[in-house]
Amino acid sequence: MASAHDRAVLQAIFNPTTPLGDIPGLNQEEELIDDDSGFDRELLKQVKELEMRGVSAAETGDLQTALQLFSQAIQILPRRASAYNNRAQALRLKGDTAGALGDLDQAIALSGSTGRTACQALVQRGLLHRLACQNDEARADFEKAAALGSEFARQQAVVLNPYAALCNKMLSEVINKLRNPETSDMQ
Repeated sequence: MASAHDRAVLQAIFNPTTPLGDIPGLNQEEELIDDDSGFDRELLKQVKELEMRGVSAAETGDLQTALQLFSQAIQILPRRASAYNNRAQALRLKGDTAGALGDLDQAIALSGSTGRTACQALVQRGLLHRLACQNDEARADFEKAAALGSEFARQQAVVLNPYAALCNKMLSEVINKLRNPETSDMQ
């Protein structure tokens, strides 16, 4: 089995756009879960069923039904983050970016910025900020989601970090020279 150092070297060679020593999956020992222990079990079961039906409706393109189902789930358990996150996706698909951002903000606040829902909501909000050319806000969200274990968010944070991009470019050039010493002498 390879050591952490060996994996870091291989990561730098095969994926030079990630920060040096950043090994996918190394920082995330177990899958993120949301803490639903504070909710009544029967209400939680009912809300999860509504959310599953809402996701199915959204997948078939019935956004109005999806929005209604997610809103019902929110009415039943207004302190649970997941339905806000799901409703944000339906709102985004419907073109209501402001509504989606509001629900994502609420999902992040209710989740305490921990757990699976917070990670998903941070990535989604980061993408919306990026589409609006709000790169500082996007980078902040991606960095928080990366700290929760999202590899996609980690990659986006690197792309949006000008210092990391410069370092990665320099590292790529060094690795390229090491791989092809004869071509780098000709330049």
